[in-house]
Amino acid sequence: MSSSPGPTRPLPELHGHGLRLRPWDPESRADVDTWLRGLTDPEFRRWNTPLRPITDADSARESLRRGAQHDADGTGASFRIADARSGTALGHIGVNEIHPVIRRGMIGYWVLPEARGRGVATRALLLTARWALTELALHRLELNHAVGHETSCRVAERCGFRHEGTMRGAIFEAGRHDTFRDAHLHARLAADPEPVLTAAGTV
Repeated sequence: MSSSPGPTRPLPELHGHGLRLRPWDPESRADVDTWLRGLTDPEFRRWNTPLRPITDADSARESLRRGAQHDADGTGASFRIADARSGTALGHIGVNEIHPVIRRGMIGYWVLPEARGRGVATRALLLTARWALTELALHRLELNHAVGHETSCRVAERCGFRHEGTMRGAIFEAGRHDTFRDAHLHARLAADPEPVLTAAGTV
């Protein structure tokens, strides 16, 4: 029996914590522009190095199309984060490298500069993790970030992703594909207690 996932139904929209998460649309100019802006933001580039360069609308659209293919074949789930009332784009969150047999995935996110400091990453992570650990029936959801990225560390721990250790030379250095740096590994299991979001937007 093959361990590769087969085609799945389209991704749903996720609603909660004042957010609306929907799949990215590679054919939408607005989505392409948002994706390009997010992945070329200096703060994003400080901590993340895309596997393929994304420098203009064409490369951003191709990146979104690759993501949509992963969504379609069940190996990924990529969502545009937006404000539930206004529809304003706030960032991205996605479950990647979904393994259907051992029921494991890896989650990552980024927030646009003007949306930072409002608990967007925390709220989106809580919403998406709950969906992945219930609707996708994942057993384990991993999250990693470059050592030194204290904001991501706090978001992960607030959302129930325990710090499990440091992975040596696990991710690319900023802006390079020939040098590596260490990363913190966090993870949350389906059996772990789910954090509760308070009215103040914290857990």
